[in-house]
Amino acid sequence: MTQTSPLRHAVVIGGSMAGLLAAAVLAEHAAVTIIDADTLPESPEPRRGLPQARHVHVMWSGGARAIEEILPGITEEWTRAGAIRRSLPGDLVTKTAQGWIPRCAEKQFNISCSRDLLDSVVRARVTSLEGVTTLQETRVTALEGTAARITGVRIDTPDGRGRLVDADLVVDASGRGSRARTWLQELGVSGIERAEVDSGLVYATRVFAAPPGAHEMGFPIVNVQSDPRVPVPGRTATIVPIENGRWQATLSGTRGGQPTGDPEEFIPFAKGIRDPIVGELLEGRTPLTDVAVTRGNANRRLYFEKADLPDGFFAVGDSVATFNPLYGQGMTVAAQGLLAVRALLRARGLAQPGFGRRAQRALAPQVGTAWELATSQDILYPGATGMAPRAGAGLLNGYVSRLMTGATTREALTSAFLQVITMSSAPTYWLRPSVVWHVLRASDRDALKAAPLTAAERAVAGLDRDPVGAPAPTDLPDLSALPPLSDLPELPELPDAAAASRPVDPAHPVDPAHPVDPVGRAR
Repeated sequence: MTQTSPLRHAVVIGGSMAGLLAAAVLAEHAAVTIIDADTLPESPEPRRGLPQARHVHVMWSGGARAIEEILPGITEEWTRAGAIRRSLPGDLVTKTAQGWIPRCAEKQFNISCSRDLLDSVVRARVTSLEGVTTLQETRVTALEGTAARITGVRIDTPDGRGRLVDADLVVDASGRGSRARTWLQELGVSGIERAEVDSGLVYATRVFAAPPGAHEMGFPIVNVQSDPRVPVPGRTATIVPIENGRWQATLSGTRGGQPTGDPEEFIPFAKGIRDPIVGELLEGRTPLTDVAVTRGNANRRLYFEKADLPDGFFAVGDSVATFNPLYGQGMTVAAQGLLAVRALLRARGLAQPGFGRRAQRALAPQVGTAWELATSQDILYPGATGMAPRAGAGLLNGYVSRLMTGATTREALTSAFLQVITMSSAPTYWLRPSVVWHVLRASDRDALKAAPLTAAERAVAGLDRDPVGAPAPTDLPDLSALPPLSDLPELPELPDAAAASRPVDPAHPVDPAHPVDPVGRAR
């Protein structure tokens, strides 16, 4: 451990993924205390403070690589613990708004398992680091200090209330329920702006026993997405094979089309969306849990980076921004942002004046990229509330729609689509000349009409009938009205620290067939 003199102390509020990764980054420079209101389990178990863990969580390759940089070897530890390394799009059967994505050679990957397992492996690794300790069943009640400088936190423990914990740095990673904005306002800090886009999204999840032999054969993730271009509630259904021979099935619906907690309605809901394949796969499966429902999944963002924050403080993860969980961005945004924070620390150390403010600004580009991707789609659904799309968003959405249509038939565009969706590159990747060339030639000709399950997969799942043909993709948008690329709105680039975590082969700018990297390659 690299130490400053005298040894400094950092407090991290929250022991979930963002808090654990923050602790790992800070442990190079300080003693770290993680404070959490729960008892942190030693194995993959649910905990009260993370109710969203009951739903599907997929670690995209962009996030896995970032966490691998912070905790080398973590991907292998996940797979040893039971997680499944999935090749994309080879191990993915997904219908996007534009149609089915063909299953071809690896472009990206993800890690499939329960959120409890993801956190458990990282928690065991981080809490074993030198200088990292935890205060469990402990609630932070206030920030200590002034509008100029945070000097610690006040906590309530099982043994007493109002105890002071001194700190050179306080990191808020307490999640959706964060009170950091209120605490800062109580100290006289103003100007922390807030934004929200709410589509009324509701999630419902149930875990089923997978069919015998499905895990052994590597049964794929199956996902049917909504189409925000159609003015109806957006409804989705997903099956993710997870550890211990289980299928985790999550349904979602926006305002006017939400799923419920009624177990009798779970499979009918899945069969009633754009393609019934998820419901058909679940029919006859043995449920292992009740239906878990989560509401209040609005996209929310606090612009800490625009305020005059006191020194000795920054926020990360869901404390800064929460996104529609459908896009799987939260953990990756936190990990990539903390890589940028690590670069600041390694350059000048924790003692640098104004470090907290610099760290907050370093996190902002990742948050901004995810915010644009999530809110530009969610605001399109009927009844959605919040900030309107920025100028030019319609034209850019038309270009992206054509790119995604091309991804259903053209392998180079499948690669480009996954490069951004897995957060391995910023959306500006889609405006590269090599990608634009393919987009201008995109066609829906020969697009798949049904879910691309193999005969063996259909057999193990008990689908012994002919596949049902899906509707043909809608007509391509007219590109004649699009302005020159130079006139399209700029999208934020990821900072160098995050970019360094994603190797790109310059000989394959669209990377139509080359496997991305060896991280976690063993299944």
